[in-house]
Amino acid sequence: MASVPDENENKSTRRATVFDVPLDLLRKPSLGKAYDLSSGWWPGMPLAAGHPPFQLLTYRSPRGQRNQKDLRFLDKNKFNFGFISEMMCCTTHTGTHIDALSHITSGPSAAWHGGFSSDDHLGDFGPLNNDAAALPPLIRRGLMLDIPAALGLDQLAPHQPVDGKELEQACVRQGVEPREGDFVLVRTGTMREWPDPVGMSCSQGCGLSIDGARWLVTRGVTAIGGDNAALEVEPSGVEGDFQPVHRYVIQECGLLILEWVNPEELARDEIFEFLFLCLPLTVSGATGSMVRPLAVI
Repeated sequence: MASVPDENENKSTRRATVFDVPLDLLRKPSLGKAYDLSSGWWPGMPLAAGHPPFQLLTYRSPRGQRNQKDLRFLDKNKFNFGFISEMMCCTTHTGTHIDALSHITSGPSAAWHGGFSSDDHLGDFGPLNNDAAALPPLIRRGLMLDIPAALGLDQLAPHQPVDGKELEQACVRQGVEPREGDFVLVRTGTMREWPDPVGMSCSQGCGLSIDGARWLVTRGVTAIGGDNAALEVEPSGVEGDFQPVHRYVIQECGLLILEWVNPEELARDEIFEFLFLCLPLTVSGATGSMVRPLAVI
């Protein structure tokens, strides 16, 4: 008799677990100091439009366990042992996160990177490939390009684009240059007011333009990070193309995007180059992962 396929089987669960580590980068830090680049997570936190709110609910409590008496292993409990557990409900695109290559689709069959069609490769439990389970750890040379500082500003104006010329200007000011394999974090100053929505609105919609994205991609970067909700400028400046940077970087080029990455302490201390460490959660079927990246110097 022919075997019946497991309906829960997902090709993306067969993931790589051993990676080459660039030892020269691991030797680079000299001060032994790490900057946390994450947003933090809590109910009611700011989110990009179109995503569900972050919710965290207590699921089991010591009092509930004691009153319900539904956990047999807590019988004869002379120390009144208990535990607290919670249920978290959110999108993986909450706060500081990385986008998987299946996150962005385009074309008549809503295909993601590699030409995988939503009609043929999207299951009830998420994309069947190029999902978060396929995300690699990022152990890279990191650069933070401080665009407001290069322009003599505290933060960019609403809807102000970051083109290649602004990126070049920041590189010249900081004495750095993106190299093949780098992670580049583009600071707009949006998180200067994090998490106050009123304060952040002073920079609402500013971000990387398609010209700026092409400038970075041609230099061979592996991943691009932004300190805002969507990395890229809004409106895009390209008629009929809502998010050309996402479509180009993720769907066409197969590179990674991180959002809500917090560079403010790096900017304060004028740290422009560092060892970047980012370990995504390899959740099968997810289109991204919340992350807590570090800049080590």
